Amino acid sequence: MNISKLLTAFCEHTPDPNCPAERVSFGTSGHRGSSLARSFNRHHILAITQAVVDWRRQQGITGPVYVGKDTHALSGMAMDAVLEVLVGNGVTARVDANGGYTPTPLVSHAILSHNTSEARLADGLVITPSHNPPEDGGIKYNGPDGGPAPTDATGWIERRANELLEAGLAGLKTSPSQSVAQATEPWPYVDHYVRHLDRVVDMAAIASSGLKLGVDPMGGSSLAVWEAVAERFGLDLVVVNRLQDPEFAFMPPDHDGKIRMDCSSSAAMANLLRIKDRFDLAFGNDPDADRHGIVDLGGLMNPNHFLAVCIDYLLTHRPDWCKHPRVGKTLVSSSMIDRVVAGHGGTLFEVPVGFKWFVEGLHRGEIVFGGEESAGASFLTFDGKPWSTDKDGIIPCLLAAEITSKTGLLPSEHYKRLAARFGDPVYRRRDFPASSEQKQRLKTLEPASLPFTELAGDPIQEAATTAAGNGAPIGGLKVSTQNGWIAARPSGTENLCKIYGESFMGEEHLQAMLAQAEMLLN
Repeated sequence: MNISKLLTAFCEHTPDPNCPAERVSFGTSGHRGSSLARSFNRHHILAITQAVVDWRRQQGITGPVYVGKDTHALSGMAMDAVLEVLVGNGVTARVDANGGYTPTPLVSHAILSHNTSEARLADGLVITPSHNPPEDGGIKYNGPDGGPAPTDATGWIERRANELLEAGLAGLKTSPSQSVAQATEPWPYVDHYVRHLDRVVDMAAIASSGLKLGVDPMGGSSLAVWEAVAERFGLDLVVVNRLQDPEFAFMPPDHDGKIRMDCSSSAAMANLLRIKDRFDLAFGNDPDADRHGIVDLGGLMNPNHFLAVCIDYLLTHRPDWCKHPRVGKTLVSSSMIDRVVAGHGGTLFEVPVGFKWFVEGLHRGEIVFGGEESAGASFLTFDGKPWSTDKDGIIPCLLAAEITSKTGLLPSEHYKRLAARFGDPVYRRRDFPASSEQKQRLKTLEPASLPFTELAGDPIQEAATTAAGNGAPIGGLKVSTQNGWIAARPSGTENLCKIYGESFMGEEHLQAMLAQAEMLLN
């Protein structure tokens, strides 16, 4: 990848607002794109930031904006543009005190901490395309509740940003770059987050366990956090890769040959898996640290398996949580979670894909845990307060160490016990390239359009286009039987359509269901 060409395109290319692919579009995690495709450049960031300023003014949000960025090549220039607009509009911007990178969960935690003690509400912007390839850029808005903004906010911001693009950025207010450095406020993101960690994870138990821990930040923003965690709590923790290269040249290709920093992919995690036997537990994070990868002697854990382990453990080791816990999962996460929650007398809250659906419940302390199959999760503090209302890839890693410290079981061993009790499902996700038109058609699927009445020989019990927990549209279709389910939906961040399937009857049964699921793509 040519970094110079990427950065030049970011500065010089102007998006055509009449071209759908070049307009601002908020998916499940903000606006993403590449400067080379004219879908993520300086004009986009200027327009989005001004739209955020206009939105927060309309909502009466007058506190600071906590701003973070990850290690993607476009994130630095994008952050410069963000700050120019914030300062130009007289908005206080709080940036990393050391001039470094800031993971998503640190921004969320900072917003929540501010808003529990200050009358003037704060919100935040994070410049990241998460695990996406090196040539991509991204930006997402987190509201005063600390989490990804709901659809009414992102819809308004998207429309306003596109209006600004159509008007040639008329109405934009910026500040000269030399004034920005003087006007921004330094904020100790890493120290603030790390010194509060024992409120959410039993750090003393981990420190006294003697566990040997390894961490691969995968070239991302969590590097400084893990170094601070090891130092503050005296952990036997080794960061196996300290490189922060915007080309991510050290990354092995993902399953499709692309460079993608996906810590839930065994292909992308190959570097850590090669040395797993050096450690009792090892962890990976994507560039903005909102995803987790858990490695023990059994290899890389399936994210669904680990979510089930987390929930089972937390519901028996957090005595100050409510007696009738409510657990959030996305509808394409494993049904093993359903069985674990029911086994503890809890209530399941099933929602469409996107962590934004958990934000309100976590913020109010009404959901004790929220997780999604793509290895994103967050959970409450020991006393039932919100820790982060965005995905936090760091605390699940530390929770894995707590689980082993307190139970003597590795996470994979814990899952085997769950499978022996509740059944051992087989789960798979397949991705298919898709155009915008194909993605749109998939969004409009209806149960009546199903080309079959049985799924792998089982009668269909339910075909749904809305989620059971909140009635929100799935953006696709989920079909369930007594022994398994399939789902089809377009990706909110890449030009892909995804099919999912899970069977409690074994691999052959799953393959038969997935073959039927592929019919939905046509």
